[in-house]
Amino acid sequence: MTGEPLEPALPELAAAQATGRIGPEHVAIARKALTKIPAAVSAAYRQRAERDLAVLATQFGPETFQRLAEHLVAVLDPDGDFTERERLAKRGLRLGRQDVDGMSTLSGKITPELRATLEPILAKLAAPGMCNAADEHPCISGTPSQEQIQRDDRRPDQRTHDALLAACRAVLACGDLGQLNGLPVTVIISTTLAELHAAAGHAPVTDTRTTGKAHTAGGSLIPMADLLRMAEHAYHYLSVFDGRGRALWLGRSKRLASADQRIVLHARDRGCTRPGCTVSGYLSQAHHLEQDWAHNGQTDVDALALACAPDNRMATEQGWTTTLGDDGRVAWIPPPKLERGQPRVNPFHFIEAVIDYHTRPNPTPDKVDDLPEEQSPPIDEWPEAG
Repeated sequence: MTGEPLEPALPELAAAQATGRIGPEHVAIARKALTKIPAAVSAAYRQRAERDLAVLATQFGPETFQRLAEHLVAVLDPDGDFTERERLAKRGLRLGRQDVDGMSTLSGKITPELRATLEPILAKLAAPGMCNAADEHPCISGTPSQEQIQRDDRRPDQRTHDALLAACRAVLACGDLGQLNGLPVTVIISTTLAELHAAAGHAPVTDTRTTGKAHTAGGSLIPMADLLRMAEHAYHYLSVFDGRGRALWLGRSKRLASADQRIVLHARDRGCTRPGCTVSGYLSQAHHLEQDWAHNGQTDVDALALACAPDNRMATEQGWTTTLGDDGRVAWIPPPKLERGQPRVNPFHFIEAVIDYHTRPNPTPDKVDDLPEEQSPPIDEWPEAG
C-alpha cells in the first residue's frame, strides 16, 4: 500500500464528472447500463460504449439519457443472436396463488413480440372510459362517450387490468381456441344452493362448510358477486346430485365422455382425484373408474372421474383400482406391490370439507343417527388424508 493514485475504472465518465459536465445521476445511469453489456462483448466495444455514454450524458437530461443508455446497450451484440437467446431464456409469466381476499399476483418478463402485441390492445382497451366495470353499459368497442371518459376515475394500472380482462373475454368468446379435454375452452364455475344462500346471508354463522364463493375448474375461488356478474352473459347448467354427493344417472354408449358429463365431473370432482395430486379440472381428463373402455367399461357419469393424464395412464398401466364411493368421492386403491397404507381419497380440492370435519362439534354416539344426512361424519379417509 503506497498510496499512489489509481486510474479511474471509467475514465471518460470520470473526466466528464470532474469538469462538471455531468452529474451523479448521469454516472449512476451509465454504470448500471454498462453492467448489462453481455459478457461476449469485447473490451474494445466496452470502451467505445463508455465513451459514447459519456458524450451523450453531457448533451441530455437524466430521463432522456436513461433511454439512450438502454438502447445503446441493446444494440451492442457483435454475434447477432446473443440478445435473442437471452430474451427467450428470460421470458415467462407466473400467476401467483390466491390471497385470502381472492386477489392474485401476475409477474414475469415478456418478449418484445408480446409487448408489441399488447401495446395497441392496451392503447385501445385501457384508454379512459373503456371497459369500465363501474359503467352500467361499459364500452368495450368503438369510442366511449365524453361522459364515460370524464367519469372514469381509475388509475392507469387499473385500466390496464380491466383491458386485459376484456381482451381475454373476447378471445374466449370468439370460439377459435377449440376444445380442452372434451369441452370448449371457456370459464367453468360451479357452485351450490348452500353457497348461494351463504352469499345472501342465509347460512348459519357456525356453518364452516359454506364460504359464499364458487369454485372454478382451475382450482380457484370466486366471490358470488363476481359469479353473478359473469353469469349474466353465460350458459347455465344445473347438475343434480343426491344427498351424499353422487351425481344422478347420465349414461352414454360411447368411449368419450359427453360435454354434459364433463361438466358434471367438474362440479363433483373439481380436479384430479388421485390422492396427493393438485392438477385442476381444466387440465384433467375423464377417467374410466372400475373398468377401462377397452375392457368393456361404461362411459356413464358414475363410472367416470377426473384424472390428469399421467395418473390416468398410471391407473391403467400399473393396475390401480378406482371406485366411486357412496359419498360421491373417488377412491384410489393401489396394487398390492404399491400398498403402504396411503390415503385413498384426495382432499386437496375439497379443503372446506376437511376443515368442517375437524371444526364441527363431536356428536355423542346416541345422537349420530339424529343428524341430517349432510351433517353425518364423513368417511374415514377424510381425516386420514388431511
